[in-house]
Amino acid sequence: MTRPKTTLFLLGGGGDLSSRLLLPALGQLLTVQPDRQVTLVGVGVDEMTDATWRDVVSASFGTVDASGPAIEALLRDTVFRTADVTSPAALTELLDDAEGTPALYFALPPAVTVKACAALEQVPLPAGTVLALEKPFGTNADSATALNAQLAKLVPENQIHRVDHFLGRSTVFNLLGLRFSNRILEPLWNSEHIESIDIIYDEQLGLEGRAGYYDRAGALVDMIQSHLLQVMALVAMEPPSTLDAADLRDAKGLVLRATRPWGDAPTTSGRRARYTAGTVDGRNYPSYVDEKGVTPSNSTETLAEVTLQVNTWRWAGVPFTLRSGKALGKRRREIVITFKSAKWVPTGFTGGAEPTVLRLFLAPDKMSLSLNINGAGDPHDLERVTFDAEFSPGQFDAYGEVLEGILDNDPSLSVRGDTAEQSWRIVEPILQAWREGLTPLEDYPAGSTGPKNWSPVGIVD
Repeated sequence: MTRPKTTLFLLGGGGDLSSRLLLPALGQLLTVQPDRQVTLVGVGVDEMTDATWRDVVSASFGTVDASGPAIEALLRDTVFRTADVTSPAALTELLDDAEGTPALYFALPPAVTVKACAALEQVPLPAGTVLALEKPFGTNADSATALNAQLAKLVPENQIHRVDHFLGRSTVFNLLGLRFSNRILEPLWNSEHIESIDIIYDEQLGLEGRAGYYDRAGALVDMIQSHLLQVMALVAMEPPSTLDAADLRDAKGLVLRATRPWGDAPTTSGRRARYTAGTVDGRNYPSYVDEKGVTPSNSTETLAEVTLQVNTWRWAGVPFTLRSGKALGKRRREIVITFKSAKWVPTGFTGGAEPTVLRLFLAPDKMSLSLNINGAGDPHDLERVTFDAEFSPGQFDAYGEVLEGILDNDPSLSVRGDTAEQSWRIVEPILQAWREGLTPLEDYPAGSTGPKNWSPVGIVD
């Protein structure tokens, strides 16, 4: 198969996102798929010579041992252009030099991306032009709707890639393959058999110099509104007919449209807290409010937890709890599916008849299934046993899979415009309750599991 030519424009190419994540991922992709024809153009506001740019690209490729004919060709031809990407004239000049299909990756601050998209309305875009945007997709439902309207003026929806690197191709397919290809699971995947579902992304890292963004966003917007709602949609979706973009994204959209705060009570369906001084894995952290760049009066949460309901026949009455936080004592990245307890255990058995629990771990992808079985010695005693398995890690890391979708113009795993708007709709009532002070902002020491009065989420065995 002969792959089409693509010119990949990295807008913000001199920034950290490009050098640390995008360029290594591109190197990995071209090493594994050397038949790709990609011309790389770095774009930024600062002056940089082509030779310096090649050194930057080469150094990033070196972090993943990228090599081969496609790498050599890209390094030979890549250039850097100093340009104001909010200027229609500058964007026109860039695109005039494109070979094959242009793909514009906005590795830029959100406000600059919005201005650049507005400028593109005055630019004659070549047929097939692909746009790739990093989150956040707007700052609320109205701004997300406005951004989508602007993008719709430029290219068709299937040429817009709203990047969610959190959901790499292998992670999505591992989850869907496990669920839909095993008859022992899919008939039980509903409220008749499942008690609760928890999606947890707890980090040991703290602010790490991201105050400029994070102090205006917080844990709910940074992780739950974007990434974890997309994970929830995959867990709760109806079986799609195919794995094509239209079917997958339709199925996710149906779930999100049916999602509401638990009990339609935004004040009580969410909890929030922020870390105080403490130690995480031997590293000392100051209180969040004392971190550089933080404005204490913003009342930004570093730990958020929301419980949601999905109003469909399949999930009626099942709470979905999504949680994410920073500077916590243990790193947890998992989906916990807790099944209902057995309806009846014969008299004579002793020991716990605990519910069956399926845990799906993210990055690296693994699974465990916890069951009750007869223990050693006395067969009347029930004991807990856990079966573990590892999923295939896939060919590429998350951004490699993102770039593969962009270069192939396969938006299967990108966020569709309507689901970006729905994600804001779901969390906005909770955010509003927090802004009005209706939900208390609690504290937890860095290195702990969270506030002392919070019951644990998804912790089993």
